[in-house]
Amino acid sequence: MTASSDDLLGRIRVHGAVPAHVAVIMDGNGRWAQARDLPRPAGHQAGMASVRECVEGALQAGVEVLTLFAFSQENWKRPPEEVDALMLLLQEYVEKEGAELRKQGVVVRVLGDLERLTTGARTAVNAIEHQTAGGTHLALNVCLSYGSRAELTRAARLIAEDVLAGRLRPDEVTEAEMTRRLYTARWPDPDLLVRTSGEHRLSNFLLWQLAYAEIHVTPVLWPDFTRQHLYEAILDFQRRERRFGRVSTSS
Repeated sequence: MTASSDDLLGRIRVHGAVPAHVAVIMDGNGRWAQARDLPRPAGHQAGMASVRECVEGALQAGVEVLTLFAFSQENWKRPPEEVDALMLLLQEYVEKEGAELRKQGVVVRVLGDLERLTTGARTAVNAIEHQTAGGTHLALNVCLSYGSRAELTRAARLIAEDVLAGRLRPDEVTEAEMTRRLYTARWPDPDLLVRTSGEHRLSNFLLWQLAYAEIHVTPVLWPDFTRQHLYEAILDFQRRERRFGRVSTSS
């Protein structure tokens, strides 16, 4: 018998430490639509409900930061009609969810190369960031037009500019200086990465930040993902021993 979400949440609270930062690769929208003989944008539309489930589940579990991989830089290569549908879906999400996110104390920030977004999508991004700016219960990061290699290249370029301008010496270039120039600089690195659809790859997502994250892969396609699946991932995380390269405490 499958445990209910309330039962799983109770187990999480009994077991103790909850991952402060959870990152999610939301994968499987296209396959979900294909299995139902629907156009791919229908899968993206259905996935909006799973975003709400994941956000509300994170709030209930006590997660502090939730980072969602919504649209990669590589996704710009998809058919124009699918990209256009995704940009419109972003605007729809802001219109439908912005007020509720603010009410729940969620602060939203959108990370990535936002210059490539359509005018309507850029307006939606600015609107939801402004609308939720006072949130203190959960930081929701939406990675949009994002690629980790591009993010690292940008950070290296910023360091090079500071060295060239004399603001930083070469011997002062450290991991901390690199981290300070990433989109995610204000938050701790993810403790847990959840990937849906059963794929076992990072897909150019948070390559620097995920160095020591625990990874949980579920075969569930994103539109079928619920807070129950999030709780299962957190329980899996709680069973792990995180050593960060050190010797196990039990050995």
